Amino acid sequence: MTQKTVLNDAHRRFGAKMVDFGGWDMPLHYGSQIEEHHAVRRDCGMFDVSHMCAVDVAGADAQAFLLHLLANNVSKLKAPGKALYSAMLNETGGVVDDLIVYFVGEGQYRIVINAGTAEKDLAWMAARVADWQLEVAVIARRDLAIIAVQGPNARAKVWQVLPETRAASESLKPFFSVAVGDYFVASTGYTGEDGFEITLPASRAEALWQSLADAGVKPIGLGARDTLRLEAGMNLYGQDMDETVSPLDAGLAWTVDLVAPRDFVGKAALLAKPAQTQFLGLLLQDRGVLRAHQKVVTRTGDGEITSGTFSPTLQQSIALVRLPLGVSIGDLVTVQVRDKLLTARVVKPCFVRNGKAMI
Repeated sequence: MTQKTVLNDAHRRFGAKMVDFGGWDMPLHYGSQIEEHHAVRRDCGMFDVSHMCAVDVAGADAQAFLLHLLANNVSKLKAPGKALYSAMLNETGGVVDDLIVYFVGEGQYRIVINAGTAEKDLAWMAARVADWQLEVAVIARRDLAIIAVQGPNARAKVWQVLPETRAASESLKPFFSVAVGDYFVASTGYTGEDGFEITLPASRAEALWQSLADAGVKPIGLGARDTLRLEAGMNLYGQDMDETVSPLDAGLAWTVDLVAPRDFVGKAALLAKPAQTQFLGLLLQDRGVLRAHQKVVTRTGDGEITSGTFSPTLQQSIALVRLPLGVSIGDLVTVQVRDKLLTARVVKPCFVRNGKAMI
């Protein structure tokens, strides 16, 4: 049965075209995906990300649990509110999920996991708690909703609607969070723009959504969310990586701490098998559109596109791609698009950030 977020009725009132997204009934767009994309780059927009699952991890062994569970090192989280991006791996080094973990306070963390992997993730974590016999509780917070407000004017709009959050959130640097009453405000996002992700009681989500709309914040669907994240060079679970892909081959080596003496699930596998490919970007030089699974031919071997789209900001087709280790930034490669061979330039996998071209 298809699941619905607490904002499902609101999406329909706003004229959304609804689609099945990993078993969730979600808005694809509200009329124009391109207009929604530009709204986030030039002004601000809001996303319903309540299908993602907030998980509270608490107890005397909470840190020990996360140190062993995650590839990134949560001991880096010294200040309350600090956030960390990490992969959660299986024993073979594949990515069970990618997630954000927030340090709330001593023995208290909040993790946000992907919608399509939530049940699998929760079962995986519960099994690890049982295996390791730790004093820690892992609680899925389905009583909460998450609304992301992103764009150059996002902060101003949030403070207009929620003025009580301004004093505490005004000084937040990227990847920090703060609790203000019922609101958990985080300076994280999935678009390459400034803004907040606001976690709040599900019962209050529809009122906040309407208030933001009344303040001029445009609702944004999954279509623009995908083009925005791809322009920002951000991975999508299930497309750019999954349980068969090492984070070292998915551009996530920066999130893996292999230096600290601690052990974690998948560490031995990563040490035994270093990166086999590079995770890079492509900028198409010819007319056409790059898509996932297209073959890429290079002078040192073949690669494969994992995500591709037409960039509304750059007005060119872009892609994220796994390529042989011998390929360099600036190289020209050939992409097989149906019966055509098109030329693309290899670039760093971040195309647009804060509204500006990065390539």
